[in-house]
Amino acid sequence: MLKKMLLGILAVLVVAFIGFYTYVSLNWNKKYDWPGPALKSSTDSAVIARGNYLVNGPAHCRSCHISSFEDLVASDEGKEVDLKGGIGFPMGPLGTIYTRNLTPDKKTGIGRYSDEQLFRMMRHGIRPDGQASLPLLMPFWNMADDDLVAIVSYLRSLKPVEHSVPENQYTFMGKAVRSLTSTFKPIEKNQAPAVAPPMAATVERGEYLARYVTNCVGCHTSRDLMTYEATGPEFAGGMEFEPWPELHKFMKADPEEWLRTPNITPDPDGALAKFKTPEEFIQRFRLGRVIPHSPMDWGPFSRMSDEDITALWMYLNSLAPVKNEVGAIQFKK
Repeated sequence: MLKKMLLGILAVLVVAFIGFYTYVSLNWNKKYDWPGPALKSSTDSAVIARGNYLVNGPAHCRSCHISSFEDLVASDEGKEVDLKGGIGFPMGPLGTIYTRNLTPDKKTGIGRYSDEQLFRMMRHGIRPDGQASLPLLMPFWNMADDDLVAIVSYLRSLKPVEHSVPENQYTFMGKAVRSLTSTFKPIEKNQAPAVAPPMAATVERGEYLARYVTNCVGCHTSRDLMTYEATGPEFAGGMEFEPWPELHKFMKADPEEWLRTPNITPDPDGALAKFKTPEEFIQRFRLGRVIPHSPMDWGPFSRMSDEDITALWMYLNSLAPVKNEVGAIQFKK
């Protein structure tokens, strides 16, 4: 009798696993045939200049769409680096994702794609092939129309560089997470304005930047390291970054050192409290990278305008203080 029960349970488990495996196999790379926004890139020099500022500053494209750690350092220093992509970002048990070639090369870059496909990627998180991206890494779904146009216009103005990029490599666990969690799904509804708040020291501009351009909320919020879903209050810090062996070795950093984002709400014990004035905040941004392997995009952010840095300071100080003792920023497990 017991043997039959155990065999029955085993059979149920086998059927359940086969069903789950089949579901994941059919859904992890699901295609979405949504239209993109009706926007068009421009050749106007003022529009391209605005895109240049966004790409190389607050939108920090040059922190990720590079091909090597050497490029990362050069970009941090303000040097011109081809946005040809290809660097692989390890995602632990989920696999590895590779940044795309953003130059207008017609074979390997964005020259292959229409404006609609590019704007759809930024607005909805749907790649040109129809697969969902990880929108949280590019939180541009509520970026204003005029800023989207500026960025794509600037990218189309760059020198084309032929550089093939590997496809993302997901483990079965990664495919399962893609199939089941909301963070790997497209953004269906958004409230993007037609025009971005003017570059001025205002709370409105600061919120727009912090949420939809610089992505302060993405990293300075505690998140599950498997699904990237928020597990704590926004901007209160606590998100952990495990060691990236290759980067740590390149930067001559401790290979066992983790990093944790600080609390940037106006809590008296948070990191924001260190900067009593906008001028102090600006000074810190101009200093750039201090921790060599920090995930903070200090290079691009150091080139933001005084108005934009001040706007961020004003918005963060307008938030309700959140008491959240995140612990040491640099630590070992």
